[in-house]
Amino acid sequence: MRMLINSPQTVVADALRGMAAAHPELDVDVERRVVVRRDARAGGRVGVVSGGGSGHEPLHAGFVGYGMLSAACPGEVFTSPVPDQMVRAAAAVDSGQGVLFVVKNYTGDVLNFDMAAELAEEDGLRIERVLVNDDVAVTDSLYTAGRRGTGATLFVEKIAGASAEEGAPLEQVAAIARRVNASSRSFGVALSACTTPAKGSPTFDLPDGQLELGIGIHGEPGRERRAMMPAAEIAEVAVAAVLEELTELGPADGPVLALVNGMGATPLLELYGFHAEVARVLAARGVRVARALVGNYVTSLDMAGCSVTLCRADEEMLRLWDAPVETAALRWGR
Repeated sequence: MRMLINSPQTVVADALRGMAAAHPELDVDVERRVVVRRDARAGGRVGVVSGGGSGHEPLHAGFVGYGMLSAACPGEVFTSPVPDQMVRAAAAVDSGQGVLFVVKNYTGDVLNFDMAAELAEEDGLRIERVLVNDDVAVTDSLYTAGRRGTGATLFVEKIAGASAEEGAPLEQVAAIARRVNASSRSFGVALSACTTPAKGSPTFDLPDGQLELGIGIHGEPGRERRAMMPAAEIAEVAVAAVLEELTELGPADGPVLALVNGMGATPLLELYGFHAEVARVLAARGVRVARALVGNYVTSLDMAGCSVTLCRADEEMLRLWDAPVETAALRWGR
């Protein structure tokens, strides 16, 4: 095993210590595993909190900051954070306007965020929850009942965070977050398996010369395995899978937000080349890309591969997407 770590047992704590050293604008509680923007309570705005297992960086802690998340709760690698973390995060960011929990659809995350919401409400906080379930590849997986939450999490966190930054009330922030999720679909492709620090070996077997279509961000099985294909053919398969469901959403001729997301080990040279193919396929199908983002944002440790996420965006979503954001991993407009 070749990893730039001290030990599997300390990998998350060490990463949080590094984040604290690199980003003094964040309040990083290494022991209790909560990352909070220092001005979270300023301005009397709604708090936006998310979290999940580590190994998907920069999701979620890398998106804490102006115009996006108020706080994030990192769990152990590929393991949900616990309710205490979520309650602590909600209390740290609540300014009296309520808190929105953004939850990816994985069984542990859902159960723990539900429990945390109940505990926080018992303490007098107002909580809304939004479930992200955008993956079209499979209906159920090793970790979920229903569709998995993947790349659309970034769209939800950015747009909900911008709405909160503008001073929108909790119900309005939650409503647009749900609208973004309902308007988004994703599909992932793996070219290699990922290796968790604790296991020290690939999490699944993917023979040389093959790829997995519809993979999840924890290495969950996809729809099928095929022989390796050129990027143009992979883009055809991924975009077709997304548009099969996205075309059911109105307006059918509306523009989309497009995310070509690396799974952790795919360089930008390949991702931009793949985005060129995605853009080609979308243009051939008459789909206009209003905004595009390319890079490693919702990863799976050192997995090679990518995912495609499209969101059928209305004018309000585009305006909030364009709004200023300043986080460790995403920033523009300030």
